[in-house]
Amino acid sequence: MNEALHELFEKLPDYLGGHLLLAVPAIIGGVLLSVPLGILAHRNATLRGPLMTVASLAQTIPSIALLAIMVAVLGGTIGYRPAFIALLVYSMLPILRNTLTGLQGVDPAMTEAARGVGMTARQTLWQVQLPLALPVILAGIRTATVWVVGITTLSTPVGAPSLGNYIFSGLQLRDWPQVYFGCFFAMALTLVLDRAVRLLEIAATRRRRGPAWFAVAILAIVLAGGLAPALLSAFDSLRSTRSAPGRSAGTSLPPTDPAKRLVGRDYTIGAKGFTEQAILGEWLSQVLEDRGAETKVLGNMGSTILFDALRNDSIDLYIDYTGTIWTTVMKRDKPIRRVPMFVDVAGHLRNEFGILCVGRLGFENTYCLAMRRQQADRLGIRQIGDLPPHLARMTLAGDPEFFGRPEWIRVRDRYNLDGVKTQGMDATFMYQAVRDDQVDLISGFSTDGRLAAYDLTLLEDPEQAFPPYDAIILLSPAASRDSALVRTLLPLLNQIDGDTMRRANLLVDVEGRRISEAARFLLEDPPKDPER
Repeated sequence: MNEALHELFEKLPDYLGGHLLLAVPAIIGGVLLSVPLGILAHRNATLRGPLMTVASLAQTIPSIALLAIMVAVLGGTIGYRPAFIALLVYSMLPILRNTLTGLQGVDPAMTEAARGVGMTARQTLWQVQLPLALPVILAGIRTATVWVVGITTLSTPVGAPSLGNYIFSGLQLRDWPQVYFGCFFAMALTLVLDRAVRLLEIAATRRRRGPAWFAVAILAIVLAGGLAPALLSAFDSLRSTRSAPGRSAGTSLPPTDPAKRLVGRDYTIGAKGFTEQAILGEWLSQVLEDRGAETKVLGNMGSTILFDALRNDSIDLYIDYTGTIWTTVMKRDKPIRRVPMFVDVAGHLRNEFGILCVGRLGFENTYCLAMRRQQADRLGIRQIGDLPPHLARMTLAGDPEFFGRPEWIRVRDRYNLDGVKTQGMDATFMYQAVRDDQVDLISGFSTDGRLAAYDLTLLEDPEQAFPPYDAIILLSPAASRDSALVRTLLPLLNQIDGDTMRRANLLVDVEGRRISEAARFLLEDPPKDPER
């Protein structure tokens, strides 16, 4: 087994266990809520319409949007809770609908016969109606199972580990074997659980116990195999916590060895969904683990979800950019120069949210508009202001977040770019699309190594419509009280320049190196390219 495949299998117990811990309870919860509601809807025609309408409307919300909404509803909490609630909502409609359909499909003569022999309404429900409706209800549970197991892969952006971690990371790094690996196990899990529920459906229809016991055995094996590593890890953590003295993010351990002053501490590091963030998240992880800490990196997260998680202490630290905080958090329209912006951002975060801005890493990664050098030379385009005469025949691609950001609105209005056709796509495909002449322009990142590798021209921004984007280390309110952590991070400031970050990104995006290799490259002083 090659090293890459071994690494994928090494992560499988955690991701599969996380997937099951989300999907199975959501399905069970959906059954426990939807079946009683289906019975209520069957008995009460007045409630039937509103119940089905609410369930149907919830189902129309795109799953990734529902996950983000749950994070907002829970006050910025990330991880298991918002993902579980969103999956629970998605599981309810097919079960509710099939429960109602199954009960309505029971022959009225059977109900009348039950009443004729003296059965109460409750006895009729439990001994006649539900047994006869059970095959239809199980068909609804089967549908819900397929939906929920598939949608669980989308829990990664809200910080809940699942098989989706393979898919999102693979797409981000254009590592297709990793994408296929995650898809394969997600499909395999769906098929196994679907088959188990199908056996229960057969057992209910044919009144046979054999298929039911076989289904129970399948479910037991899958759950035991998938959840055992997670449960054992939780048990070990609980045991070590009980045996170790209590600690918090605000306490300091005696620094007997300065190189190991974070021994016994756990930190959660956040990262957004593009290569540079994955590298920087791993870089922080390696720095802290070299000092004895235990770390967990939650990647592929959106800007607002990540910031809300930080201010609510759901994560301990991550790297953001001054321009992002300036526009999305502080809601400022007009950019200012780099140093004043950094000072204003740091002060605002500390005063308003208790977040500590440790400082700048030394490089700026600003948004930029880029196009193929050959096309730019042919059309005589050097700056953004040269674009308007050509916009009718141009398409601008950008990550979906970009076109909703104030920066784009400002650039569009300042340079009169209303006539350009915009197309949202993941950054994974954006650079390839402009290289292959599928789009004319992209909203790139100034430290992305693919700009040079694909021979793209960065268009000048003489109006300085794009704000500065200095990379900064942010600590949550709780982590900011950890003096040992702050002392560990201070030597990292002003240590990475734009060329170094661009080279690290190039290692991953163009040369296909691993994130861990790029992170080690940043740790070298001075940085040296990994041996080829």
